[in-house]
Amino acid sequence: MQAAPIDVSGLAGHAVTRAVLRWCAASYVPAGAPLVVACSGGADSLALAGAVLAARPDRALSAVVVDHALQPGSAAVADQVSDRLSRMGFGRVDVLTVDASGPGGVEAAARAARYAALQSLARSIDPHAAVLLAHTADDQAESVLLGLARGSGPRSIAGMCPWRKPWGRPFLGIRRTDTENACAAIGLDPWRDPHNENPAFTRVRLRLEVLPLMDDVLCGGVIPALARTAELMRDDLAALDEIAGRALSENCGDDGDLDCPGLAGWPSAVRRRALRTWVAQQQGITTLTFRNLVSLENIVIRGRTGQSVRLAGAVDAVRRRTVLTLRPATPDAHPGQAGWQAVRHEHR
Repeated sequence: MQAAPIDVSGLAGHAVTRAVLRWCAASYVPAGAPLVVACSGGADSLALAGAVLAARPDRALSAVVVDHALQPGSAAVADQVSDRLSRMGFGRVDVLTVDASGPGGVEAAARAARYAALQSLARSIDPHAAVLLAHTADDQAESVLLGLARGSGPRSIAGMCPWRKPWGRPFLGIRRTDTENACAAIGLDPWRDPHNENPAFTRVRLRLEVLPLMDDVLCGGVIPALARTAELMRDDLAALDEIAGRALSENCGDDGDLDCPGLAGWPSAVRRRALRTWVAQQQGITTLTFRNLVSLENIVIRGRTGQSVRLAGAVDAVRRRTVLTLRPATPDAHPGQAGWQAVRHEHR
């Protein structure tokens, strides 16, 4: 006997649907580009799936469930979620099983495997397809706190973006309570992932212990304030990135070499962004550390001919009179240490 369809019309006018409509109106993706909703079966992603259907955007819609195979019965859960999505009205629902045994711990490995699988699926559907993720303001607040704790700079404090190809996040402005209310409005009982209650995971402790304590000490409003901080930081970063782009274009020659005196005249925040972009454009290296950037900046400001810094991928940044150039690493007194980051002198 076929299960009854799930009516999502009760979400018309709901906060979750308004959020999807605002995201679509922002024109992050070309008109008509397909939307792929990633759904775990939890309240946030089920609400997103329902809101996308209720918003009725004029584009192809599909859904995808990722099975990380980390818990007994995960395949059965994925099948149940897939069935729900079909009954909600999705004509295409994919179930992807991934290997979450990579480096960096369970959370990091699962995330990397999930994102790789989602991106591959989206590309197979359409090069312009957007994958919609159900991160809320609560998730954003957790990300901001983690960025602050790690001291990894303003970009991590800026948290998640509403759009960074192919990832769309329509729910960053709404709360987890909104998604729970949305599920109740259409009679859905979300799946509750046991991992979301496991204090072995840092995010779980932030969610269950740290944020409630901060709310209590600061008399409420912490999660919206942290989400607002992320939004303001993104605006500042966008402005700095634009300025850094101008600094780089003015000081990077046609041969790819960087004019040190010219770049040295810019503020440090601009210089470092320009250096990061320069290395990425010239060598495809996107893993510069803070020590890398400080060393590169020191060469630009006060370096002399022959000084260099070793970067990931066995690449040396070398000062030649007034320019900084990138080239394949040469053997030195530190064999096998491609990640060595101290400024050194070439011996000739």
